Amino acid sequence: MKIVTSRDNLLKPLQQVGGVVERRQTLPILANVLINAANGRINITATDLEVEMKTSANIECDGEIDFTLPARKLLDICKSLPEDAQIEFTVDSERTVIKSGRSRFTLGVLPAIDYPSIEPSVSSHKFSITQSLLKRLIEKTQFAMALQDVRYYLNGLLIEMSGGMIRAVATDGHRLALSEAECAIDQEAGIQVILPRKAVLELARLLSDSDEQVEIDVSSNHIRFTLGETSFTSKLIDGKFPDYQRVIPANPDKEVIADREVLKQALTRTSILSNEKYRGIRFQINPGLLQLLAHNPEQEEAEDEMEIDYQGDELVIGFNVGYLIEVLNVIESQTVRMSLSDSNSSCLIQNMDSDQSRYVIMPMRL
Repeated sequence: MKIVTSRDNLLKPLQQVGGVVERRQTLPILANVLINAANGRINITATDLEVEMKTSANIECDGEIDFTLPARKLLDICKSLPEDAQIEFTVDSERTVIKSGRSRFTLGVLPAIDYPSIEPSVSSHKFSITQSLLKRLIEKTQFAMALQDVRYYLNGLLIEMSGGMIRAVATDGHRLALSEAECAIDQEAGIQVILPRKAVLELARLLSDSDEQVEIDVSSNHIRFTLGETSFTSKLIDGKFPDYQRVIPANPDKEVIADREVLKQALTRTSILSNEKYRGIRFQINPGLLQLLAHNPEQEEAEDEMEIDYQGDELVIGFNVGYLIEVLNVIESQTVRMSLSDSNSSCLIQNMDSDQSRYVIMPMRL
């Protein structure tokens, strides 16, 4: 059977699903993409058994066929061809010949019937929000997810919908990121789901800044996002997310207001000589002045200072400088508010002009 399409027509869907395919696979067929061609359309599916992405494109074909091809090799072939090149696939049961101009490639085929599929249980909740809103919530919080923590429920992102609000929350036990927005979702009961880390990263890559809708279906063990011709399905993490509201400082009595960019640059400079393992940096806060101090096992030291708006008593507190810089990278306002109580209590960081996003960082002993 023959399939004809343009290089540009095939490249975008292959790039979309390519991130799902793991380089190291437990099953050889998971290194492949599943291709279904019929009625002038080609459907491409990739999965790693935890997440699955499907998308489609227009083609010319003389029948219907299902087959699988190595994902990385197929993507690399498409990337290497000239723009606007025509690609012809000749498919049989054991191999596929790909021709374009004077180029010819032969790839092995694995049977489509062996390709695994994620089948969610019956959907319990359905709703839609704009792509730009979901993308913003993820980008404001995803950096605080844990990485390979034994508390598996921390290796993901909590999505919560209740009381006309949608929230994204991530924590690794040392810091917490929360972002929320008003959302007209008609749900009687609140929804709480934990998306795995890989699903969060792939979803952030897939979403655009447009006001187009993303349809969301939630079942007991899966969540599915539908964006136009692309659908993305992920298993959910089965676990109890920590009560994040208890982590947010309730009544901090000290407030530091600083220029976000000046603070970020000062932290970046001081971090050069911080301990590479612990990344600790000391804040010495006095009325009108913030001093930053760092040192490392080689007895090297860095000091920096900047003007701030602060009227309270002197306070000395330590933080992981990497955590602070990651927060400042996602805050958009020109000035930033840091709310503190004492040297042993967590710090709450927010935009000056909005409380939609809140960040909590635990102190370090230096």
